[in-house]
Amino acid sequence: MNILMLAPEPFFQPRGTPISVYFRLKALSHLGHHVDVVTYHVGENVKFKNVNILRIPDPGFIKEVKIGPSFGKIPLDFLLWARAFFRLVHKRYDLIFSHEEAALLGVWLSQTWNLPHVYDMHSSLPQQLENYDFSRSQILHSLFRRMEKYILKHSHAVIAICDDLREKVERQGFGSKVLLLENFLEFEPPTYTSSQIKEKRSEIAPPHHKIILYAGNFQPYQGIPLLLEALSALKEKKIVLLLAGGTPREINNMKKKAASLSISNKVRWVGQIPPSQISLFIALADVLVSPRISGTNTPLKIYSFLKSGKPLVATNLWTHTQVLNPQISILVNPDPSRLAEGLDFALFHPQAQKRAQQAKKLGEQKYNLSLYIKTISQILNKALESQNHL
Repeated sequence: MNILMLAPEPFFQPRGTPISVYFRLKALSHLGHHVDVVTYHVGENVKFKNVNILRIPDPGFIKEVKIGPSFGKIPLDFLLWARAFFRLVHKRYDLIFSHEEAALLGVWLSQTWNLPHVYDMHSSLPQQLENYDFSRSQILHSLFRRMEKYILKHSHAVIAICDDLREKVERQGFGSKVLLLENFLEFEPPTYTSSQIKEKRSEIAPPHHKIILYAGNFQPYQGIPLLLEALSALKEKKIVLLLAGGTPREINNMKKKAASLSISNKVRWVGQIPPSQISLFIALADVLVSPRISGTNTPLKIYSFLKSGKPLVATNLWTHTQVLNPQISILVNPDPSRLAEGLDFALFHPQAQKRAQQAKKLGEQKYNLSLYIKTISQILNKALESQNHL
């Protein structure tokens, strides 16, 4: 099958949706499909069999694309639509596969060329406005709700990456179109020896200290200030917090927060790291943490954390509890004292290790490549069948 994919992201970069797009392409390539990916002008090229990366022209005034909604994406999405339009003029496709807000463009193109359309729903479009504190305009929120409903109505199949999104689609009356496909795949990690892990650990923490790892972006919904406040309550203990992620500006702001709490000596900052290296930091950590304070999508990192065999502390919110439960993790209310208690339990209580082993067992059984590829195939078939019945 020839597939035209619209990816309104800097592809590839090691962050949320681009990582998801990467594994969609991996599965489609494995199934033998040919995919042309129309994406932004920035990003690293990746190679898959039968996959071509087609970039929009460089507008000259946008050198990076921040996470979440932004006005800068408007001209980029216009160029994305134009690039996709001319591809359809010159090449025959069997299906259009769109991510995020590009699904609106995908629907228009699918209607023009009478092609089935798959909407990859990584998040709720109106909810993005809240998660990234983009705008509180009720008019804009209403517009995004209408746009999302229009996309759902005119798509032939919908991918929901978590139960919350699947239920949202069902509540709007489009349950027959949706399939759940969680973002549980991870990059093949290099093999690290015990001596390499020990050496890296010694660079981060003094002897006999335990390491808590947070990995991800520093957007407000991630709860980094909450995590620092929790660490402040544990500063008398032999603990180091390792933060992997964040832009230089975000790191600088959080360093000021750590200094105000008198815990600068307890925090290590490594900035953004390639996905292939995250396994090294997971291996050297004693405890993993996800302190999110808002949002409903399941964090991508939760799936790799589950399979690690390390105790996982997370806030007791729907963003986590769609996957996590008290048998496989330490769930706490999103306030500093409760998070501190959860981290202390994970670091020093033997029961935490038992939960970690249960999590690893569940992760290996439930979240694997064969299931992922099977679901992608089902989604494509659903879209084709829906188109044939119209």
